[in-house]
Amino acid sequence: MSGKPSFTDRVVAAGFAAGWTLVPYLPERPTAAAFGFAADRVWRRRGPAVRRLESNLARVTGLPPGSPQLSELTRAGMRSYFRYFHEIFRLPSIDRAEIVRRTRVIGAEHIHGNVAAGRGVVLALPHMGNWDAAGAWLVGVGHPFTTVAERLRPESLYRRYVRFREGLGMEVLPLTGGDGHNFGTLATRVRKGGVVCLPAERDLTRSGIEVRFFGAATKVPAGPPLLAVQTGAALLPAVVYFDGADWGIHIQEEIPVPEEGSRQEKVAIVAQRLADVFEKGIAEHPEDWHMLQRLWLEDPKR
Repeated sequence: MSGKPSFTDRVVAAGFAAGWTLVPYLPERPTAAAFGFAADRVWRRRGPAVRRLESNLARVTGLPPGSPQLSELTRAGMRSYFRYFHEIFRLPSIDRAEIVRRTRVIGAEHIHGNVAAGRGVVLALPHMGNWDAAGAWLVGVGHPFTTVAERLRPESLYRRYVRFREGLGMEVLPLTGGDGHNFGTLATRVRKGGVVCLPAERDLTRSGIEVRFFGAATKVPAGPPLLAVQTGAALLPAVVYFDGADWGIHIQEEIPVPEEGSRQEKVAIVAQRLADVFEKGIAEHPEDWHMLQRLWLEDPKR
C-alpha cells in the first residue's frame, strides 16, 4: 500500500498493538466494563459512524429516526461492536476447546456433511457478532479455512490482523495488493473439498452485484455466489451473533444454484437469495450487525 500513514492511522495501529499486548493479561470483567464505557461515550458523541449505524438500523427495523427505541438499539449496537474488539484482543489467549464449548451452533451438519462427502464449502457471513471467534470455532471442530481480509491502514495494522487470524488457524489472502489471483486460489481450495469463509453483504470492490436489501438497492460481493456457480461448492449463509456471554452461529441451508440461465444470471439470482437470508438473520439480531459504513446506493455519501 502506498502513501504515508496519517497520525490517526498510527494512533489506531498503536491502540490495537496495545490491546493485543495488554488485554489478555488484565482481568476480564474490568476490561469488558471499560470497553462498554468507551462504547457509551462514542455513542453519546454521535459522530459520523454512530449516525450511520443509526441510519442503517432505522432501515433494518423500521424504527422512526430520532425515536428512543432506535437510540437505545444504536447504543446496544455500539456496545456489541466494542465487545467484538475486547474479545479479539483476548481470543489468542483463550483455549480452543473453550471457544468450541462456548459456541452454540445451529446447522453445523451442513458444513460437516459436505466436507465429509468431499465437497467444498463457501461460508458467507454478514458483518455480525464476533466473526473471528466463529472462525476459531470452525478451526476447532476440524475445518481450517481460507478467507480474504480488507487491506487496513496502516500496513502495520493489516499485518498484525493477519498474524492474529493466522494464529487462530486461518489462511488469509489480501483483498488488494496481493498477487491478483484471489479468486483462483479460493476456487482451488473449494474444488479440493476445503472451506472458504467470506464477508458477503458489503462490496469493497467495484465489481459487486446489485441486489434488493431491506427494500432498497445495494451491492454485495460477487465472490461467494460466483464461487458457487463456477465450482459447484455448497454456498452456506452463516449468521453470527452474541449469545449472552458466549457466541451463536446459525448456519443456514445451502443456497441452490439455478439449473437454467447464463453464468451472470445465475450469479445474480444466488446473490439475491443470499441477501434475502441475511435480511432475516440481521432482523433477528440487529444489535449485533456492525455496519457503520454507507451500504445502500441511495444513501448520501457523508
